[in-house]
Amino acid sequence: MAERMLQFVRLDQHQPDKRPATARREDFAEIYKEFDPAAAKAQSSRCSQCGVPFCQVHCPLNNNIPDWLKLTAEGRLEEAYEVSAATNTFPEICGRICPQDRLCEGNCVIEKDFGSVTIGSVEKYITDTAWEMGWVKAPKPRRELPQSVGIIGAGPGGLAAAERLRMRGYQVHVYDRYDRVGGLMIYGIPNFKLEKEVVLRRWKQFEEGGIQFHLNTAVGQDITLEALRLKHDAVLIATGVYKARDMAAPGIGLDGIVPALDYLTASNRAGLGEVVPGMANGAMNAAGKRVVVIGGGDTAMDCVRTAVRQGATSVTCLYRRDKANMPGSMREVYNAEEEGVVFEWLGAPEAFLGDGAVTAVRAHRMHLGLPDATGRQQVQPIPGSGFDLPADIVIMALGFDPEDLPKAFNEPALPVTKWGTLKVDHRTMMTALPGVFAAGDIVRGASLVVWAIRDGRDAAETMHSYIEQKTAALAVAAE
Repeated sequence: MAERMLQFVRLDQHQPDKRPATARREDFAEIYKEFDPAAAKAQSSRCSQCGVPFCQVHCPLNNNIPDWLKLTAEGRLEEAYEVSAATNTFPEICGRICPQDRLCEGNCVIEKDFGSVTIGSVEKYITDTAWEMGWVKAPKPRRELPQSVGIIGAGPGGLAAAERLRMRGYQVHVYDRYDRVGGLMIYGIPNFKLEKEVVLRRWKQFEEGGIQFHLNTAVGQDITLEALRLKHDAVLIATGVYKARDMAAPGIGLDGIVPALDYLTASNRAGLGEVVPGMANGAMNAAGKRVVVIGGGDTAMDCVRTAVRQGATSVTCLYRRDKANMPGSMREVYNAEEEGVVFEWLGAPEAFLGDGAVTAVRAHRMHLGLPDATGRQQVQPIPGSGFDLPADIVIMALGFDPEDLPKAFNEPALPVTKWGTLKVDHRTMMTALPGVFAAGDIVRGASLVVWAIRDGRDAAETMHSYIEQKTAALAVAAE
């Protein structure tokens, strides 16, 4: 009912309670407690049901947010889940890891003076409840189709496409070089943001729906792209981007300087119960060490907060701009500050000190100048402002670039852009190779999980259209 909504005038914004920072530092469990059903209902009722829902406009998936907030406020949770799942393959994951403060919540029209609606936590609450109640069903189609599709990459983009295509009845095969499904959701995102069971249960659900996974399978080594093209009616490349960006500086080759993804993967594998050499020999273990993380995005925040939990004696984040210009989520910055991370704003590395192994980062202060063509303020070093940060481990969280896929796949005809991403026709998402599509970070560059889901779902639709046209053409030719 309408009178249940617009409660922002009397109810303050409230997120689920956070565990105390002292307790969070001791384990890798998620930091937010479960939303109390009454509180989730009350927070949903704060939605103003505005005529132009900017939360929906600024969501990459264009989720029907006002609709499922209203249904939640009315206690109609199963319907709320159906509406949420209609546009989002993984609402429980987006509710946990999306930077809502920059997307839906950051564009809520009641944010000024009243505080935005608590969208992400309600989204998580709806789908977690759906799992508990058995409302989440495997993607089983009404009828089976003889055509098959091959998807390279079991990350969010590939999985989103797999689910959409399976629902249409295609025989879906997913190929991934790793031993688990989930991509960076498994190996790149720490448990305190996304517990692994949340991802692994989707893997089981997709298998139950008939999606076939071929793990430990590297395209270009274990099977060729050409073989996949011959085997399937269409192929989607959704590998993501994993190549760590590096920097040229004196001492960059010293022991103890590690890429962010290697560090996070080691920690996540150890959390999954594996014996990880880098953890055992200390190369990827921050316990008892001074840690400096270079970078200011969400990956950097994952690294500093992981180091805290591993028992580092000190954790410092070195970022060349100020707090207001951090590219990552402000919530993650606040969480890191609560957990004891020290931020060195307006500081950039110029050299790494040590004899064989790193002992310090030599940095200098930066000044924010005029905006460049992108609108971001340029950074300029301040002469004579050098300082040293003691460090036993330096983690480089400078972002990710695409791997050389034409070389890795042994397919020189696969076209790439000047940035190394795959070149596609953006109307069809198909590469220059007929029947080979691409989606996610490998096309747009390193981005958010929610954008990968959007791209995967869009690619599934264009692949479906391609296969239908191909099948129709073959039928005409056979007459």
